[in-house]
Amino acid sequence: MNLRDRQRGALIGLAIGDALGAAVEFMSPGSFREVTGYRGGGPHGIKAGEWTDDTSMALALADSIASVGWDLNDQARRYVQWWQNGMYSVNGRCFDIGLTTRGSLSRFQQTGDGLTSGNRAEDAAGNGSIMRLAPVPIRYAGLFPDRLDELAARCIESSLPTHGSPVCQSACAYFGLVLCGLMHGLPRAEVLGAEWPMLQRLRAIHPLHPTIDAVARGSFRDATGASIRGSGYVVKSLEAALWAFHDAVDFRQAVLRAVNLGDDADTTGAVCGQLAGACWGESGIPVDWLSDLAKRDMIDTALQGLVRLPPG
Repeated sequence: MNLRDRQRGALIGLAIGDALGAAVEFMSPGSFREVTGYRGGGPHGIKAGEWTDDTSMALALADSIASVGWDLNDQARRYVQWWQNGMYSVNGRCFDIGLTTRGSLSRFQQTGDGLTSGNRAEDAAGNGSIMRLAPVPIRYAGLFPDRLDELAARCIESSLPTHGSPVCQSACAYFGLVLCGLMHGLPRAEVLGAEWPMLQRLRAIHPLHPTIDAVARGSFRDATGASIRGSGYVVKSLEAALWAFHDAVDFRQAVLRAVNLGDDADTTGAVCGQLAGACWGESGIPVDWLSDLAKRDMIDTALQGLVRLPPG
């Protein structure tokens, strides 16, 4: 594995986790037949291997970065194109959008300012900005480790068009750092360590919100399966994905653990898929999941746009 393999793995892993969880989204843990591979159905009636809003928004973000560089207004405009016109969708229509995202994009349509359109309320702390984050650490991998302030700024800013809550901003800063560390091939135990030197540097640059700092200090490691919830709340979503990933033996086990938590299963899968893909690379993803993933060409096009640029 090399950096390119892990970069590709992070975005493809996002889409695969999303597609695996889509059929059991909103279902209570233990109320459904265990997920072992793609299946159709779910609340949106999509086909096996198809993905949801998590991947669509990641593709919009990737296309923006590759096309115009770093521009929050352009990112927001592409999210609106997905929401209103089905651009970047697996089936040409927007069939799933979170309430916080919808409200923020409506605000952007009124103000045209992606820096301030995201809801900044503490209780508007959904997982919609971590679910799509992979394009940022993929494109700006070269900022790690020497320009950590710039990397953190990009990750945080990527949240602002839709999720301005301080909790969401901290979640993106921490998650982006972890993804970069994994993409660079650092040992998983080191990157997830509570006293990882890069995490200490991040805390000095951007003091983490207490709820996210608790996750970074290892709440995911101490929790039991019964206490983990793959909910839409960004703190619980991140904790659940890290719980599924931190001691899994491979990509398959990590992502299946995540989606079988049910509830917001597509997003728990997408967040865990980013981690697992960054760790084990595209080469570590099961071949059948790669071959049966819907609209793989859209994901490959997005990756070509991101990785053809200098990584920083």
